[in-house]
Amino acid sequence: MIDENEIRNKMNKVIETLESRFTTIRAGRANPNILHGVMVEYYGVPTPIQSLATISIPEARVLSIKPFDKSSLKNIEKALYEANLGIAPTNNGEVIMLTVPELTGETRREYVKTASTMAEEAKIALRNIRQDENNKIKKNEELTEDERDMCLEIVQEMIDKFNKIVDEKFKEKETELTSI
Repeated sequence: MIDENEIRNKMNKVIETLESRFTTIRAGRANPNILHGVMVEYYGVPTPIQSLATISIPEARVLSIKPFDKSSLKNIEKALYEANLGIAPTNNGEVIMLTVPELTGETRREYVKTASTMAEEAKIALRNIRQDENNKIKKNEELTEDERDMCLEIVQEMIDKFNKIVDEKFKEKETELTSI
């Protein structure tokens, strides 16, 4: 037979990856996740910004980055410029502030397209999992034809369920991006 838990775990990882990718799309509000992946040169070693500073949200559209070590302030500022976030950092000597600009209608549409692409990539990953599992089922000579058909049907039901989850996640992100 098939290991439904293993398949479900693989599909859940696709959903988790999609959710983490969606957090990188800003929606006109301050979100510390937009800094995910920003690496700062700290004593010659690329270090995640979250390891070097406290990141807080003092206002709805402002991110505050307060380094643990003030000597790293310039390197953090440089990394933020190089990260190409579309937000200019403001350094007051102690804290770096990032003010998230309001999104224009055109920017919102671009972000929705990006989210749609991410959702489609997640569906492709799910289809690849289905294809791999279907190939395993078809090659398994221990299964009768009825068992094979039943296993293929189970995998298809799982893929349908996870595709609906992807669609729901995309709709949520689309609503978040288009609401003002």
